[in-house]
This record gives sequence, C-alpha cells and structure tokens, in this order.
Amino acid sequence: MQKISNDRFSAEIDEHGAQLTHLINKQGGFDYIWNNDIWEKHAPILFPAIGRSNDDAYLINGKKYEMPQHGFVADFDFVVAEKTDSAVSLLLKSSDATKKYYPFDFDFKVSFSLSENGLAVKFDIKNDDDQNLSYSLGYHPAFNVPINGEGIFDDYRLDIEPKTDSLETYEIVKKPNPYRSGKIEQLPNYENGTVKLDHAMFEKGLLIIENTGIKSVKLYSKETKHAVTVDVSDFDHITLWTKEGANAPFLCIEGFNGLPDVYGDLVELGSKEGNHHLDAKATRSYECDIKLD
Repeated sequence: MQKISNDRFSAEIDEHGAQLTHLINKQGGFDYIWNNDIWEKHAPILFPAIGRSNDDAYLINGKKYEMPQHGFVADFDFVVAEKTDSAVSLLLKSSDATKKYYPFDFDFKVSFSLSENGLAVKFDIKNDDDQNLSYSLGYHPAFNVPINGEGIFDDYRLDIEPKTDSLETYEIVKKPNPYRSGKIEQLPNYENGTVKLDHAMFEKGLLIIENTGIKSVKLYSKETKHAVTVDVSDFDHITLWTKEGANAPFLCIEGFNGLPDVYGDLVELGSKEGNHHLDAKATRSYECDIKLD
C-alpha cells in the first residue's frame, strides 16, 4: 500500500490495480472514498475495456480474445515508478499475462498527486507496439454519500457545468449483465444543470451521459460544508452509478473514454464504438482532477 500526504489530505493507493482506497480530510477526520462490503471496490481503473463485451470477448482480425468486465488492469500488480511525500506514480508494463487478453506492447502509468485543493489522477498510455492501439479508459471512484455522515443520500445534488437544457443517457439492459440496448434516454432527475439524487434513478443500473462539453460534476448538499468536484473534461462520457437495490450510501462519478457493447455479436477491437486509438510508439495522457472541500 502506498501512502501520500500533505497538510490537508492523505491518500492510500493499493499497488494491486493502482486503486485509490482512502482519501482523507485531515482536519475533518473523514474519508471521501467508499469502504464497505456492500461493494468491495473503491476506485477501480478500467483499461483497456469499459463495461461488458459481448460474450466477455472481442475480435482482432477475426480471432477471439477474452476480455473481463472493465478490462484487466484492476487484477494486476503495478510497480512504483516515482514517489514523493505527496505524490506517487505506479506502472504496469505489458507481459505474457496481459497479452492473453490484449496482444499488444504497452506501458500504462497512473500518477496520484495531492495539492491544497484535492487530488489529481493522471493516466499515461504509451504504445510500445508497431501497430495502432485501440483501447478504452475509465476511472471509477466511489464517494461516500453522505459526505462525513452529514445528511442522507437523498439530500445530495450534482451540479453539472456548464448547464444544458437536457442530458441524454444510453439505455441499459440486463442480459443478465448490463449492456447498452442502442437506445437513448433522458437523464432522470435533471433540471437546469442540477441532478437531484435518489436511489430510484439507478434501478436499471449505471447512467452513461454523453459529454457534449461538460467540464465538471460537483457533489454537494446543504446539510454539509463539504463537497467533491470531479473534472471530466478529458473524457467523452460521464457515468453515474451506485449499487442498485441496495440503498447504498455511495456514488461513483466516472469518466469514460469508451463504452460497454451494445448487446449482440462479438465486435472487432479496432471498430469498437467509443474506443480511442494511439499510433505506434506514441503516448497519450488523460487527467481527472478531484477538488475537495
């Protein structure tokens, strides 16, 4: 477990999956990040797939490769690449084990850096292969709601900036696992830039919102002075989720570059909807800044 700290905050990151497990407000003595066995994860990283692939697999030039839900990096141990008191970078390099799922050479680095405003999480993907890399990337942090135990889940709101008249989501169907149906719905409980949270809105599961210019999502309540603001400007979609049917006191605010499959046939990786592409020997970076009050 890697620990970093500054005057205001401390964080713990598990080398297994490079998963953020705690994000502590030192003055308030509370954790922003979910820790409970209702859902045993905390802030998994999704790479090189997001959500379910049909038959938990995909094709490369017609050859079938297995792909677990949300990819495989959450199941691998990263190594420490750099470390200071307030920052740490963790690295996963391709290997025979990763090539069972994804037959490419790559470096995947995740960096965590605390500031006086919160936590920055940066993802660096390097294509060490001689061919184009097709991939999805997602970040899946779960925040305690209520924050610091103040209020209840239904007291909380999301402010989505900039405001729009309406937001569209992808209809989710259970087969029995969640896939996209290919249809579009309106984001529930949304009005004039604000989402009123309740558990009923998650009855079907996750809500994937197309990012048409959204910069940030702020989680807050009048019952507390504390808030969490997630910068989503580097991501094509914003996903909201809490465990359906559990009245769970957490909310995931997730950036997605990529999408779960529409239910149906296996898909060729290179034409997988929502995927990003990286030229041979190139590097690309994405960042998710989490502002904490």
